[in-house]
Amino acid sequence: MKPRTLIVLTTGGTIEKTYDEGDGSLENRDTILEREVCKRLRLPYTYLQVIPIMCKDSLYMTPEDRIVIARQVRSHLIYGHPIVIIHGTDTMAVTAEYLQEAIPALTVPIVLTGAMRPVGMHDSDAFQNVAEAFMAAQIARPGVYISFHNQLFPAGQVQKNKQRLTFEWKD
Repeated sequence: MKPRTLIVLTTGGTIEKTYDEGDGSLENRDTILEREVCKRLRLPYTYLQVIPIMCKDSLYMTPEDRIVIARQVRSHLIYGHPIVIIHGTDTMAVTAEYLQEAIPALTVPIVLTGAMRPVGMHDSDAFQNVAEAFMAAQIARPGVYISFHNQLFPAGQVQKNKQRLTFEWKD
């Protein structure tokens, strides 16, 4: 069986934060998705093309950053492969809605995901969320979604619940 290709765009967020023992900081420094997450997943039927776009906490994302993300998405749509975007949770719903408006005639699913706890923590939800996003991107209809904690939400119908540390349907 020939592996299916997934385009994975990384933007940073909690999922990719690393701890610096020297100064005790937890920050986005560079993408760690391939070496810390993807290599631990068993994906014999999936070829991942990981493309770092930026390395930011989503609290600091600007409208210009979302334009860059949309430009990257558009440039990869021509290949017809599903797209997964690794993103910080604080503004992930904003980016999902922006992409839905900026790229209205999608022919593939675009799935955003992130984590509430960084990869380096033993109770990180990064592995679960990434694996679920990879699966969702291969079976969902064309559109923009957020995949989080075993749920798949269409853009515009989801919000972050900071008390429960997850995403939920918008009121």
